Order: sequence, then structure tokens, then C-alpha cells
Amino acid sequence: MSVGQRADEAARPMVLDYISGHQARRQFSAEEVESYKSRIAELLIRNNAVLVAHYYTDPLLQQLAEETGGCVSDSLEMARFGKRHRADTLVVAGVKFMGETSKILSPEKRVLMPELEATCSLDLGCPVDEFSAFCDAHPDRTVVVYANTSAAVKARADWVVTSSIAVDVVDYLSARGEKILWAPDKHLGAYVREHTGADVLCWDGACIVHEEFKAQGVIDLKKVYPGAAVLVHPESPASVVELADVVGSTTQIINAAETLPNKQLIVATDQGIFYKLQATVPGKEFIIAPTSGSGATCRSCANCPWMAMNSLESLARVLETGGNEIHVDEAVRRRALLPLERMVNFVAEAEVA
Repeated sequence: MSVGQRADEAARPMVLDYISGHQARRQFSAEEVESYKSRIAELLIRNNAVLVAHYYTDPLLQQLAEETGGCVSDSLEMARFGKRHRADTLVVAGVKFMGETSKILSPEKRVLMPELEATCSLDLGCPVDEFSAFCDAHPDRTVVVYANTSAAVKARADWVVTSSIAVDVVDYLSARGEKILWAPDKHLGAYVREHTGADVLCWDGACIVHEEFKAQGVIDLKKVYPGAAVLVHPESPASVVELADVVGSTTQIINAAETLPNKQLIVATDQGIFYKLQATVPGKEFIIAPTSGSGATCRSCANCPWMAMNSLESLARVLETGGNEIHVDEAVRRRALLPLERMVNFVAEAEVA
């Protein structure tokens, strides 16, 4: 068993504990929602704060971010937006590595999160001590880590990437003759290896949401919706990726939904993205890809339990108390900044080109 396998398996009991311990949020009336939104909007102004929310969070939070001049996006743009914004305080609705990334890029700003315990199975499954030992065992390889990792793991890397630029960065490094050590998502790593031809050694981690998508379920859905295009996040298993019309990051999936002619789209990623999909292309029908067999209680349970911990209640509380502040050790921050800046500069150069 590899180091990566041991770490990934060790993380799974923690994953289950978080899921079983997370109580369902109570439903708010329309009046309560508006009261919370009004209160939070006032608190954002009072704290000179801006709300940045990930596509996978509660639609109410995504809507509020847009209404208050914040940002709804993927993890890279969340951090870039926060760095550019004039606000003194960034409120990051997402999971912990996103808050850490914002703090690494904007150390002068206060970074708050509605829930500090909102984390990620990829982050949990890649502890820095074991990952460092894995890197030390392969010193001839360039270390490329996915954004879904802790600040400490990023500090051990040469490059940080998001799913939207993973193929481009590895292709660039491979063309320079570099061999790659990839972490933590094995499915995305395998996808990158296949599409670049690079020598990629993968850590053995996976996203608990994307790993559950089922190829047979997508095949069965295509029989019901024969004209539907299939949009898949590359964290999904290869058997699901092979069925896709478009494989891409959250932002790339939204762009594909807008440009494809298909009126029906089967989507294999977290259901939180449906808010943005439906807002962007209201005339199309979106069908979530199955994660379970036909006899299961939940045909598709594609919701990150940690993203779901972000709520209007916790957002209001953190703005009122100033609690849940993200801190990153300065030495770790400086080391992690280097691979993050490589990523940001790579994206900027690509945009100019």
C-alpha cells in the first residue's frame, strides 16, 4: 500500500464523522431569508468586507455575494478577486483551503470564513508530513499540487494548479523535460497524464463527491435524454469522463452550457453549480448525473457536506463577532506564495496571449 493510499484511507473515517455530525439546516421563511440578507449586507458595509462564494455553496449565499458586489466563482478566481478588491476583510464562503489561499495572496487583509471546520476530502487525504515524505522519495520530480490542498502542502510544491489549467501547466512542464509528482486527486492526475503524455506520478486521493458518479447511471440517463450533452468535472472516475462531451472545471462547465446547442445537459459535478447554470442559461434543462443505483434512496447525492456547512446563520455570526479568522504561519505563507504566484502568472500570460 502506498503512502497516498494510507493517507486517503485514514481520511475516510473523518469524512464520515463530518457527514454524520452535520445536522440539516432548518428551512427559512421568505421573510427570514430577506431579514438575514439585509442584516448581512449591512454588516459587510460596516466591516468594509466583501463576500466571495464558491459555485458549490448554498444558492442563497451565491445570490447574496452577487447582490452585494462580491464574487461567485471557482477557487482561483475567488482568491484573485479578493486580492484585487479594495475591501479590508474577505469573507470566504467555501472550504478551508480557499480561505487559506486568499490569506496567502492577501496577507494584509483579514480573511473570515462562516465555518472553519468546512474542509475537503482531498485536503484531509493529503497530510503534509506524509506528502513531504512522498516528495522526498522522488526528488527528481517537479511537484504539482491541486488547489484543494492545505497551505502547508502548497508550501511543499513547485506549482499549484486548478482543474481549469492543470493540463496546460503539466503540458508546459513536460515540454521542458520535467517529470511530475501530482497530488492529491488521482482521477484528475490520470486525466492530466492521458491528455499531456507526461510522466505523472500520482498521490492516491479522491473527492468524495465526484468519485461517486457512475458510468452506468450516465449511460441510462442518455437513453432517457438522447439529445443531452454530458458535462463532467475531471475529478470524476475515468469511466465517467469517457462518456463526456465536455470535461472541465466548474467555470468551463458553465461556459460549455452556454455555448453548446443542446437544450438538455447531464452534469457530473456538485449540485451547487446548478444555481449558476440556471441563472446563466435559463432556457436549458440540467440533469444531475447519478451517484447511486436505481434502488437507492438518493439517486444523486452530489453535494459536498462541507460546502453545505456555510449558511446565512453562520455568515451573519462571523460578521458580527469577527470570529473564524484564517491565519497562516508566515514562513509557510511565503513558501506557498511562490507556487501560487507561478499559477497566477501563468494564467495572466495565457489571458494576454
